[in-house]
Amino acid sequence: MDNLPTDAELWRRAVDGDTEAFGVIFDRHARAVYNHCFRRTADWSEAEDITSVVFLEAWRRHGELSPERDSALPWLLGVANNVLRNRYRAKRSHRDALDRMPALSAEPDPADDIAGRIDDEHQMRRVLVAVNRLPLADQEILSLCVWAGLSYDDAAIALGLSVGTVRSRLSRARVRLRELTASFRGEARELPAGTAHRPGERHTALRPPVEES
Repeated sequence: MDNLPTDAELWRRAVDGDTEAFGVIFDRHARAVYNHCFRRTADWSEAEDITSVVFLEAWRRHGELSPERDSALPWLLGVANNVLRNRYRAKRSHRDALDRMPALSAEPDPADDIAGRIDDEHQMRRVLVAVNRLPLADQEILSLCVWAGLSYDDAAIALGLSVGTVRSRLSRARVRLRELTASFRGEARELPAGTAHRPGERHTALRPPVEES
């Protein structure tokens, strides 16, 4: 295990034209990026789409940038945050247009294999009822440090902030979330450690987070 190349080494190989090296980076971090996107969207299909966009963007820019640390994950999660912000802006515009149209009744999906995913989405959306009341900066810091488990240093890289700012924002976000959940539910509740699955794979709602390397 100690002889495995770091992400920084693999990235340099990718810049030199080794596409398999970039594939190793994808294999190492796609699940963590997907989990992060699912926790921010509560939608397994959208999380898969965003994960694809993140790695397409990473490949598009692989010749311009390189990871600041041995692991590329902080940088990849930073790309994911940018994609999520753009999606939120586009969805707001789309919702405004849909609000002016008659509502359509949704047909139930007959596929049994997505029942568990839908249940997870419902549970994650309930969590996001409180989280989405926070400022976007607080949502991002909680998702990276609490759900994705990044260190202060790595979160600082992902967000382009100083470590001290990450610490203070995380502390503030936790206080705000406790106040919101206490008000919303009548008692404080803890954030779940994770609610995600591998893309294309069925999972159990609110189970412990997937191992992320």
